[in-house]
Amino acid sequence: MRVKCFGCDKILEAANASAASDAFVAHVREAHKWSYPEKALRTYATNYGEAGERISTDTERLDEIREIVIHRVTAERISDWLSFFDRDAFAGNPGWASCYCLGPNVPAPKDNPARPWREARAMTAERLRCAATFGYLAYVDGKPAGWVNASKRSDYGLFGAVEDGGPAAETMIGVSCFVIAPPYRRHGVASALLDRVIADALSRGAAFIEAYPHTRPEDGDAGHFRGSRSRYEARGFKPATTVGNHTVMRLSAAR
Repeated sequence: MRVKCFGCDKILEAANASAASDAFVAHVREAHKWSYPEKALRTYATNYGEAGERISTDTERLDEIREIVIHRVTAERISDWLSFFDRDAFAGNPGWASCYCLGPNVPAPKDNPARPWREARAMTAERLRCAATFGYLAYVDGKPAGWVNASKRSDYGLFGAVEDGGPAAETMIGVSCFVIAPPYRRHGVASALLDRVIADALSRGAAFIEAYPHTRPEDGDAGHFRGSRSRYEARGFKPATTVGNHTVMRLSAAR
């Protein structure tokens, strides 16, 4: 089992999750002066090590793909959603594979930022069943290729109060996250997902669609998981305010 330190990229090798956790804590104590609680460090190490053993190694981008079909994730599609996040969503990126898109809706406590991946998996699956989290899967040839979280802003713990005196949170659909499996990137999957969010907004009772692109995104595909500002601007979104490193972009559902 392998664990990569998120501070210095050192690779630690261990026989199992328990040993990996011990090795990572020992490395942090020796090489870093961090204030993270030991429980969070152990959870990160376990998440990373176990992700490396379950996620796909298929990271090569396809030259072309066939038709993209979008479906809302309702109860009958949760097994597809689980399979996508278990294996394909973060192929080649075990450091992110524990998220299961829970953070926007239920942020982890600041004093304990790492959550066990099985806990995040179960919590988001249950939220999808009761529509507390709302999103869509993109399929190519019947296989899930991408995901967008398009919950109401009132269902986001992370973006619940982005603007004093603005539109009511329950009237806003917030586009918080895209996850596209590596083989399907730069083929228009995220654009197709966003267009479906916009098309369904009025039928969901929304007055506006919001997005939260990073004002200063990191390099690479992962740095644009909130969606690129240019993609929103191309569809008529306008900047409304800023919150930390997020530029809040907004579009009328009536257009």
